[in-house]
Amino acid sequence: MKAVVVSLIGLVSAASWAEPPALNCDQGPAHKVFGGTPWLVYGCNDKRSVVAVTAEGSPAMPFYFMFTYGNDTYRLYGEGTGSKARTDEAYGELSKFTKSEIERLYAEASSAAK
Repeated sequence: MKAVVVSLIGLVSAASWAEPPALNCDQGPAHKVFGGTPWLVYGCNDKRSVVAVTAEGSPAMPFYFMFTYGNDTYRLYGEGTGSKARTDEAYGELSKFTKSEIERLYAEASSAAK
C-alpha cells in the first residue's frame, strides 16, 4: 500500500504547488476512523503533510485524502472511487480539522512508524 501512497503524492503535489516539493509519505500508518470508516494515516517527509488511505475492506475503498501545507495553511484534497456516501462523511469530518489537529495526525503517523 505504501507504494501506491507515494506514487499518488506526486500527482497531488504537482497540482497543489507551483514548485512541488518531493514528498515521500511513508511514515506510519496510524489507524484512524473518519466518517465511521477506517483509514490508514501516513506522514510525509516535509514534516507537515498527511495522507489518509482507506483501510483494506473499507466501503470507502479505494480513496485517499491529503492535507498539504503551504503559505502557512493546509489544503484538503481527496480522490478515488469508493462509496460517495462514506467519503463524503469522512470529508465532512476532515474538513473541520484545525491546524493543530492536522499536526497531531502527523505526529501519530510518525510515532506509529517507530
